[in-house]
Amino acid sequence: MKNLGNMLKQAQQMQSRMQEMQAKLEATEVEGAAGGGMVKVRLTGKGDLRRVTIDPSLMNANEREVLEDLLVAAHADAKQKVEATMAEEMQKATAGMSLPPGMKLPF
Repeated sequence: MKNLGNMLKQAQQMQSRMQEMQAKLEATEVEGAAGGGMVKVRLTGKGDLRRVTIDPSLMNANEREVLEDLLVAAHADAKQKVEATMAEEMQKATAGMSLPPGMKLPF
């Protein structure tokens, strides 16, 4: 039973760390860029789009396809950074908590 008590205590601590992590991710913003910084996209740690910045030189009809491609690339860059940040925060939140093999968080 002592082991069960320790597991419950660890679970409560982890739940608290997960709530802190969620709050931190909501407040975190990451920026993705493409085209040498000509297109920038800012996402929250939850993946919500906050801002798009486009270099004025791309604002003409002849550059429409390039601009569309750069927007997609900038979003992909920002999303990859969000996922890396989330993985890092998740590792901090679950530090010291031993999970059964093959089990991943969040459940």
